Amino acid sequence: RSGPSLDRLKITPGNVKHKNGKKYLIGYVGVIGEQEGLDLLLKSVEYINQLRDDFHCAIVGGGTDLEKIKELCTSMNLQDCVTFYGRVSDELLIEVLNTCDVCVNPDKPTVMNNLSTMNKIMEYMALKKPIVQYDLKEGKASALKASLYAEPNDIKDFAHKITYLFDNEDVAEEMGAFGHSRVLNELSWDFESKKLIQFYENLFGSHESK
Repeated sequence: RSGPSLDRLKITPGNVKHKNGKKYLIGYVGVIGEQEGLDLLLKSVEYINQLRDDFHCAIVGGGTDLEKIKELCTSMNLQDCVTFYGRVSDELLIEVLNTCDVCVNPDKPTVMNNLSTMNKIMEYMALKKPIVQYDLKEGKASALKASLYAEPNDIKDFAHKITYLFDNEDVAEEMGAFGHSRVLNELSWDFESKKLIQFYENLFGSHESK
C-alpha cells in the first residue's frame, strides 16, 4: 500500500476558520475527476443541508472535473455550504484536514477504485479522522473500523453515516483512534517501504536464479 509519511502528517488543533462559522466540517482531499464521485458527495451535502445547517464542507484538490464540480455546486445552490480550495500547500492541506470532524471518500464503484489503495484514506487515518466511504474492497481492507461504509452510489446512506458521526462524537473519536493506531503500527511508509523493497529483492532474486 501507499503508506503515509508521519513526518509530513502531523496532528494539530486545526483552524476553526475553515468551518465557516459552523459546528462540523466535512473534509475531502484528492483528485477531482469523474470517478472520484464528487458529484455524489455534493448530492449528499445537499441532502444533509435539507436536514440541518450546522456543517460546512471543505474540498481540497484539483483535477479535470474541478470546474465542472464547482459549476454543479453553484447550480445546486450549495456555494454557502462548500469551499473549494484547489491545489494547496502541504501546510494548508494539513491544517484543513486537522480541522475536519469527518473525512470522506466518495469514490464510485469502478474496477480500479475497488482495488486501489487511496492516499486520502491513509492520510485521514494518520490524522485520527473518522471516515465515511462507499463499500469498496480495498478501501475497506485499508480502513477497517476507522470507516463507516455506505452502499455504493447511495447518497442518502452516505449522508446519514456522516450525520451519525456528527451526533456520536464518542464513536467518531474511537474510529479516529483506531485508524491512527493502524497507521502508526502497520501502514505508515516506515512499514510499507520495507515491503516494497522486499518485493523488489524477491523479484530480482528470482530473475537472477533462472
